[in-house]
Amino acid sequence: MSSSPTAGLSEAELVSASASLNRLLDTLDTVLFGQRELIELVVIGVLARGHILLEGLPGLGKTELVKGLAHTLGLDARRVQFTPDLLPGDITGNPILQDVDGERRFVFQRGPIFANILLADEINRASPKTQSALLEAMQERRVTAGGDTHALPDPFFVLATQNPIELEGTYPLPEAQLDRFLFKVEVTRNATEVLQRIVLHREIGASPVVARVLTAEEFTGLLAQVRRVHVPEVVANYIARLVNATHPGESAASAGVRFGASPRAALALAAAAKARGLRHGRPHASFEDVQAVARPVLAHRILLDHGARLDGATTAGVVDKLLAEIAVQAKPLPSSLAAAKIS
Repeated sequence: MSSSPTAGLSEAELVSASASLNRLLDTLDTVLFGQRELIELVVIGVLARGHILLEGLPGLGKTELVKGLAHTLGLDARRVQFTPDLLPGDITGNPILQDVDGERRFVFQRGPIFANILLADEINRASPKTQSALLEAMQERRVTAGGDTHALPDPFFVLATQNPIELEGTYPLPEAQLDRFLFKVEVTRNATEVLQRIVLHREIGASPVVARVLTAEEFTGLLAQVRRVHVPEVVANYIARLVNATHPGESAASAGVRFGASPRAALALAAAAKARGLRHGRPHASFEDVQAVARPVLAHRILLDHGARLDGATTAGVVDKLLAEIAVQAKPLPSSLAAAKIS
């Protein structure tokens, strides 16, 4: 079978990919106890080549999860602690005056962003100017300094953590930057039984020891397989209708919405649904895959008006209402599509 991006996946490839991802998830379970759904979303996000924003109170294990993911995948990872005095060049790098062949010239010194995974820890504690330094890197996978463009490693992901904006010393991320994150995921506190397990198996300051599950080459192979997962036309239609329904006046659920999701959100939904399809051993994305990733893809791309916020509405609630309101099958459909069966 051809391995081109447009070719389908064989049964053997699907079984192998599913087994590898199950091993990865089981290993990450030893890093972050009791958060299987969160771990699955993070793995699906990186399979879709997306950037991920994890929001939660300090001490919930966000940083440990990202560090564990980088180790299990055999990828080069760098960590940047975002602080109010951090400058853009501290992330991207700076031209430094050096002696080269007897001449004084500026030589670009690469910053920590030149890694497969950049852990942007507490990203919303840095100033908006520093936050915006990531925009080009997240969108184009490159940085520009001193008029020269420098390509970032492939693959490249930004896995960022942020504290709730109600905490002291935080800056809200601008909408343009939020839109570059494939997922925004809330990290919740642990249940009592999970806390007991943490107390019995962890010590303060000690990081969990995790095994390397995949090599960088094996992970790159999985990324290529995600591209070959098929999106049926009826599923693409469902994605389009969901995204369109986030805009004011397009659905009952969008009442109170000021701005809806962009076309980038539709592409993000498709990519995440394809990654989830591979994770479950399917050669195509399904309606179920779209619904499973809709909230982390869409919620941070919707902006509510002031009145809706005062009434206690949330963007996650809007997405849940959309999923209940928008039917999985468009009406009417051409006869060729109406007969399609999507598992």
